[in-house]
Amino acid sequence: MTFSTPAPIVVAGQPAASSACPVVPAKGARRGVGIRDVSWSPQGFWGRRQRVNAQATIAHCESWMERLGWLENFDRVARGAETTERAGWQFSDSEVYKMLEGIAWELGRADDAELRARYEALVARVAAAQDDDGYLSTAFGHPGLPPRYSDMSMGHELYNVGHLLQAAVARLRTGHDDLLVAVARRAADHVCREFGPGSRESLCGHPEIEVGLAELSRATGEQRYLEQARIFLDRRGHGVLPVRPLLSAEYFQDDTPIREATAFRGHAVRALYLASGAVDVAVDSEDAELLGTLEAQWARTVERRTYLTGGMGSRHQDEGFGEDWELPPDRAYCETCAGVASTMLAWRLLLATGDPRYADLMERTLYNVVAAAPDEDGTAFFYANPLHVRVAGGEYSGGGVNHRAEGGVRAPWFDVSCCPTNVARTFASLHTYSAYAEGDVVSLVLYEAGEWNIAVDGGRLGFHVETRYPDDGTVRVVIDEAPPTGAGLRLRIPSWSRGAVAAGPRGEATPEPGWWDAGAVSVGDVVTLSLDVAPRLTWPDRRIDAMRGTVAVERGPLVLCLESTDLPEGASFEDASILASEPVLAEADGASVTLRLGDGTVASGGLPAYGSAPSVAATTTTAQVPLVPYHRWGERLPSQMRVMLPVAGQNS
Repeated sequence: MTFSTPAPIVVAGQPAASSACPVVPAKGARRGVGIRDVSWSPQGFWGRRQRVNAQATIAHCESWMERLGWLENFDRVARGAETTERAGWQFSDSEVYKMLEGIAWELGRADDAELRARYEALVARVAAAQDDDGYLSTAFGHPGLPPRYSDMSMGHELYNVGHLLQAAVARLRTGHDDLLVAVARRAADHVCREFGPGSRESLCGHPEIEVGLAELSRATGEQRYLEQARIFLDRRGHGVLPVRPLLSAEYFQDDTPIREATAFRGHAVRALYLASGAVDVAVDSEDAELLGTLEAQWARTVERRTYLTGGMGSRHQDEGFGEDWELPPDRAYCETCAGVASTMLAWRLLLATGDPRYADLMERTLYNVVAAAPDEDGTAFFYANPLHVRVAGGEYSGGGVNHRAEGGVRAPWFDVSCCPTNVARTFASLHTYSAYAEGDVVSLVLYEAGEWNIAVDGGRLGFHVETRYPDDGTVRVVIDEAPPTGAGLRLRIPSWSRGAVAAGPRGEATPEPGWWDAGAVSVGDVVTLSLDVAPRLTWPDRRIDAMRGTVAVERGPLVLCLESTDLPEGASFEDASILASEPVLAEADGASVTLRLGDGTVASGGLPAYGSAPSVAATTTTAQVPLVPYHRWGERLPSQMRVMLPVAGQNS
């Protein structure tokens, strides 16, 4: 089995390959694998999505931004023309930068002349719009537009720059100190001058500049960028930002200093980007107290404010976190971008601590939020990811711009289209999150068919993985290269797995969830892992009011759901409830369950929705009905959908 791993990338002044990834802590022993250290099978779960992303999604994003005038915004500023009616929201510049980051990672994986030409043309248009002092924005500071930094709460000027910096980091780490990098450096220097000590005592309403500055500091060695990120972190939480109508200081994470907060709150994407930047600062500054605070915030948020899918954000009004246990399935927002941001944060915490619980949430979120967003063609997307949809395709249906985030039909583009470009940049670099090296030991985090060749102390550890995960729980690792002095290999046992069986050079074991140490490996060794991916019932905590009387079904890392498409003719989706006493049967990559069905008849008179104790109608029937992986819901027809299934006999 060969997937032709490319040669390592060499970046000037940095080690080969290991630096070519989105997150490279300046301190600490763990490092993620490089962009060309891994080659996934194009037929695998993630490899297939990477292929579609490269072949379709990036071009799709570019086409829509050209069509809607978001790219023309840069051209207008470059011409010095007055803006009378600007296309897109004030943060549309960031979508261009996220797309450029995705292209940079794709070019890092494999150079392509046509894609490189498109990249260079896009960068030239961006660079032409930059002011002499480094300021770069198409929504402020130019004829017909508001003045610079006149709306720090919602203007997104620094947010946009943060994404520009991350795109430049991708380019630097893949070996190119080019025009985009020069533009980003000038923009970062401008930010340091404008918002450093003795200058503007303000910050951006949408965190992102912090993580961009921290990673640029790592990629360039310029400590002033890390210091500016720390300054922004310390300013937040003191009510610096003007409060906008219907939006509280909590929405911007400006209500409580980050070192005093006990959980993530407010706008979910903002909170998670902020925490990601804070982890970067904590690690590189060796600030153990700040890192410990962020770990505690993460733990409480995951335990009490996170959905079974890994989705975060239970309120539509502010796209934000609710209070503890406030997790209504039908009003779950769970923005796709929050899934991306949660993955960014979990990966950083994993590299900082080595704790496998971060890998577990990362995997859960990737399979059940991020993978759910794009369709099979990579050209239509979910923005929000609820766990219960009452009306089939009721919020949006069509081929144009969706002006609402909700809906049971994937849309090709949104009025606020942050999610497609976020998916694009994530998929382009996702394989770098699959493993990390620490000394002479490699820890395998994500299971996918493919090849790895990773720098470790003493040489390189090369191996290929044979698996059909997550449809099958068997993972077979064959060692193809190892240092003369040997190297170690660890495999992750997910938290949901019980009864795992592993075998390696040291014999067979039945490891508990966490890391399983296969020991020192040599060329020709075979390490196997067998995980039980049989369907299982998962019950919600009793304190989640909106989920009482329900149960979910999972299979391996996949959350399953019921679609109205699969109900027998004449059955009411609202009346369907699971017989939890009956066995859950494996079915392809999903499962089938026994449901009690009704025809939806409601008694007339009085208040039909309320009355005496419920009883089972005489017309009730039962049927064996399939459940599908949540990431595939809505692929066939617009449908009603639910993850949390009412249990027959409980409030039914």
